[in-house]
Amino acid sequence: MQQKIIILDFGSQTTQLIGRRVRELDTFCEIMPYNKFPKDDPSVIGVILSGSPYSVHDKEAFKVDLSQFVGRIPVLGICYGAQFISYANGGKVEAADSREYGRANLEHFDAENPLFNGFVENSQVWMSHGDTITAIPEDYKCIASTANVKFAAYASTKQPVWAVQFHPEVFHSLQGTQLLKNFVVDICGSRQDWSADSFVETTVAELKAQLGDDKVILGLSGGVDSSVAAVLLNKAIGSNLTCIFVDHGMLRKNEFR
Repeated sequence: MQQKIIILDFGSQTTQLIGRRVRELDTFCEIMPYNKFPKDDPSVIGVILSGSPYSVHDKEAFKVDLSQFVGRIPVLGICYGAQFISYANGGKVEAADSREYGRANLEHFDAENPLFNGFVENSQVWMSHGDTITAIPEDYKCIASTANVKFAAYASTKQPVWAVQFHPEVFHSLQGTQLLKNFVVDICGSRQDWSADSFVETTVAELKAQLGDDKVILGLSGGVDSSVAAVLLNKAIGSNLTCIFVDHGMLRKNEFR
């Protein structure tokens, strides 16, 4: 069975980047809408909650039922994801005096916690948030702080749940890849046996089996998603695929040509 990490998307600009970082760890991941967690999928070995442009207090803020996965598989909340875990479990999230955006350093972190395995002192991280966590739920503990953020990271003492206020997926968090590796590989137990090549092989084989001699029409916009779909279908069924290019009015200048 192919292991996978599920990234629940709460609307962050860097959700796709989280997915890229996980795949760079030779681990398959799927990015799904925040409210579409696949509850009955036994291949899921971990869940990452992304950031969001919303505050947890906004009426339109995206909310998820954490009981679908908390306590069953490891969970990592990033930025809004960290705030939401606190908010949903009785902690406190409040508007910061001013929005924090930029570099910070971990002045204190729990070197014994598996999330920070291999971290060096004063490791640089990248912050981008308007709210801040001012209290964490019962049965949780602080595992990292910066000069301005007391709860830069925290973790449950009873369940496999971790949360970080900073963004480990971006380049400016210098040990962000290490943190994601600690979560995906050491905590979730990824075998690191997935690759883009194996994904292509598996997908083409599945398409061949599913489509047989069927003929397929594909609306091709020229974007990455439809172009990749066209290539995979072409590998699977060849001339049985007909692509129709659709100029949807959102193309760059001369891109249609």
